[in-house]
Amino acid sequence: MPTKRMPRSAGRYPVFTSGDVSAFLGLTFDNVAQLIVFSTLLIRVFRFPAKLVLSRMLPGTALGVLFGDLIYTWLAFRLARRTGRTDVTAMPLGIDTVSLFGLTFGVLGPAFLRTRDPEVAWQIGMALMVMMGGFKIAASFFAESIRRLVPAAAMLGTVGAVGVLLIAFLPMMKIFAAPLVGIPALMVVLLALFRGVRLPGRVPAVLVAVLIFSGAYYVLRHKGLVPAGEAVPAVAVAVSFPLPTLGFLKSFGLALVYLPVALPLAFVTVIGGIDNTTSAAAAGDAYDTREILLTEGVSTLLAGLFGGVIQTTPYIGHPAYKRMGGRAGYTLATALFVGLGGVFGYLAWLVHGLPEVVVVPILVFIGLEIGGQAFRQVPERHAPAVAACFLPVVADLLLIVGLQWIAGAGGSPGSMRGDSAAGLLAVQLLANGFVFSSLLLGATVSFLIDGRLAAASLTLLLCAAASLFGLIHSPLPDASVFLPWRLNSRLPQLLCGGYAVTAVLVLLLRALPQDAVVETAPDRE
Repeated sequence: MPTKRMPRSAGRYPVFTSGDVSAFLGLTFDNVAQLIVFSTLLIRVFRFPAKLVLSRMLPGTALGVLFGDLIYTWLAFRLARRTGRTDVTAMPLGIDTVSLFGLTFGVLGPAFLRTRDPEVAWQIGMALMVMMGGFKIAASFFAESIRRLVPAAAMLGTVGAVGVLLIAFLPMMKIFAAPLVGIPALMVVLLALFRGVRLPGRVPAVLVAVLIFSGAYYVLRHKGLVPAGEAVPAVAVAVSFPLPTLGFLKSFGLALVYLPVALPLAFVTVIGGIDNTTSAAAAGDAYDTREILLTEGVSTLLAGLFGGVIQTTPYIGHPAYKRMGGRAGYTLATALFVGLGGVFGYLAWLVHGLPEVVVVPILVFIGLEIGGQAFRQVPERHAPAVAACFLPVVADLLLIVGLQWIAGAGGSPGSMRGDSAAGLLAVQLLANGFVFSSLLLGATVSFLIDGRLAAASLTLLLCAAASLFGLIHSPLPDASVFLPWRLNSRLPQLLCGGYAVTAVLVLLLRALPQDAVVETAPDRE
């Protein structure tokens, strides 16, 4: 795996730099937004008692972020001390977006509707957090082996695809909904971050841009020149310390029913953690994969033991935070701000007052930077493998946007017929389990490019097994796994058969005489 060599720097590793301010804004806003969306969905959509959500679920979930980011801060200081460098950037950690929606709509909401008891639904969520945390802790001991076996193009390509198509593209929709503020804010932020603009007194340029454009947003909104957007429900500030509880044991048996939904979500973050560690190493910060995954596993377990119901994960975007100038101060500040926000309840007020269109340009930069890294840090011949990783993520993007449009038009996926229904199903199959399938597709293409046909065949057989149980290409709307003999559909068997036949064909190609294979051109230096 090619690794970007970073020069050693003389001096003492700084606790906080001006670059940490920009990185802090990006990481904190992402986490805060996740917590507010999570709280709003449970209170407004599923009618959970606000007190239970805000005083028990949210503080426990925020505690996981607090613990994880503190440990990642310490790992950055340790890496800096070991290497003698002052440019080490901490690995970011936060609330897992996929799990937020997967567990809210696949577990917490249905469990509440099924039992009519919010306490039981909460206990089920905690029990799943404990089980998911334990699973991730166990998986961390096999992480380095996985990392050595999977090509860098597959890992970086998966991270890059998520960065460009989800982290960068979706915020672009917010920007063009209010272009009079959004476009100037985007370009100024990109200029400040890509060119490293420095203001007098080392004042962070991004912070100044956010403040100026926030003021412009409110002036223009008053004039009716930008849309007001959907208001975030106001929440009263109240002190709620996360408290340990074993209440989840009461509903542990009920939680097992939802394990097929929860474990794939945990597995995806394990793969994502390996990908992100590879991405950080390519940017110059070689963290131990096991320690990164062990931290996210313990933080998820800890959140569950203190009432949390959404898992944490290493965030995609380490190279972008490094380019911003972030070191360890931004994760330390995020840990304290989010953790204390869960206790003192000021998170909702922040998101309520800060215009989203002014902050999301930072997310666009993060997506573009890590997307660019995916192509820069792999051998040139593997660029098609990186591009292949984008395909399942494109499908997920289409599914997210398409379902929103269908719902907005008053329809539903079940009401579609003919070619429209077939097209939606095809997109759904490619999108479900997109992180895992993106990784496997990128690895397969990398192996084929290098002529490693046995490895490609084994990867295709893994795809066959994964598709048979719904780890990838699940035909179920909620993307959950299943036992194929209990599913009223032949699609898993057909997908499995398609991959298995291809694996055999690829293996048979090894019998071709060597002069039948045309060697590809070597990488250009």
